[in-house]
Amino acid sequence: MSEAIKVIAENRKARHDYHILETFEAGIVLTGTEVKSLRLGRANLRDSYAAVENGELFLYNMHISPYTHGNMFNHDPKRTRKLLMHKREIMRLLGQTQERGYTLVPLKLYFRRGKAKIELALGKGKKLYDKRETIARRDEKRRIERVLKERNA
Repeated sequence: MSEAIKVIAENRKARHDYHILETFEAGIVLTGTEVKSLRLGRANLRDSYAAVENGELFLYNMHISPYTHGNMFNHDPKRTRKLLMHKREIMRLLGQTQERGYTLVPLKLYFRRGKAKIELALGKGKKLYDKRETIARRDEKRRIERVLKERNA
């Protein structure tokens, strides 16, 4: 039985900028107007990251647009949001992110069974030559697919 997952936002740039080592799922603490805005698909994960502080996991720089029908109690679009994970998982992430060059990058924001979830990735930043290599590999793959498609047509 498959679960209904509605993807709200994806951070496509993350796979370009980081070597993804491992992924995790975390819940997010949100206010009412943030949830309503997310249901309209108004979120942006670009330039956002997660960090462990005082044994808790927080998400920084994720932009959720203010709800259009909200009142004066509407939320701050770029506020810091708490992420929900088991304590042992957070401690494991803390140990891994303290290593040189590792960071927690959000890949995807989605609803699962009515709850907002975020897919976090443990990543290591790519160097410029790694990015060029990835682009070259992708272009080569496209070229090969195009040639095969023309041959089969």
